[in-house]
Amino acid sequence: MVAKKSPKRRINEQVARIAKAVSSASRLELLELLGQGERTVEVLAESAGLTVANTSQHLQALRRVGLVAARKQGLYVHYRLSDLEVVRLLSVMRGLAEQHLDEVDEIVTDFFSSRDALEAVPREELLTRSRAGTVTVLDVRPAEEFRAGHIPGALSVPLDQLERAMRKLPADREVVAYCRGPYCLLAFEAVERLRRRGRKARRLDGGLPEWRAAGLPVSAEEAA
Repeated sequence: MVAKKSPKRRINEQVARIAKAVSSASRLELLELLGQGERTVEVLAESAGLTVANTSQHLQALRRVGLVAARKQGLYVHYRLSDLEVVRLLSVMRGLAEQHLDEVDEIVTDFFSSRDALEAVPREELLTRSRAGTVTVLDVRPAEEFRAGHIPGALSVPLDQLERAMRKLPADREVVAYCRGPYCLLAFEAVERLRRRGRKARRLDGGLPEWRAAGLPVSAEEAA
């Protein structure tokens, strides 16, 4: 006679389904992209450098365990994160990887830390300074991501438009740039370019998904 599984065992088996669903670098990247806002399969495929068919398979696997939700509009299926807890899950996974995997720690130290020795601006500090008008906040993601949601008061300046926009930025304020998340290179590159032009600039600690997951306000307006 086969012994019945205990409730604990049955729960752990279901939890393991979540772990299996996120055990793919491509799926982690898709989740990060969905952290910026709702996207169609086609847009996600282009952003992640995957085929539409492969992207659809990954999204279906994530949907089966409830990490993403979908809606159909006309011929297109739009995906979104099912819950802000997904952002927190990704953050915890990154933190554990940095602490316990030497390979990750080396990449962060050699690549990200070496590119920016200054401490990133904490979220609460940026919110306070933005409301006081003592800092210029730049969203350097693509404009469509800005429109889907951004930090209140931020200016939409995609990285390829930064050089042209620099002369219009107030000269007496520090600039804080942000993008998709802690490993997004857009903010690092923006800060480097600003500093080369003599501007005081830092990046935000994390990106918009982490900002939203912290319960801080998000606007969804047309890009200026």
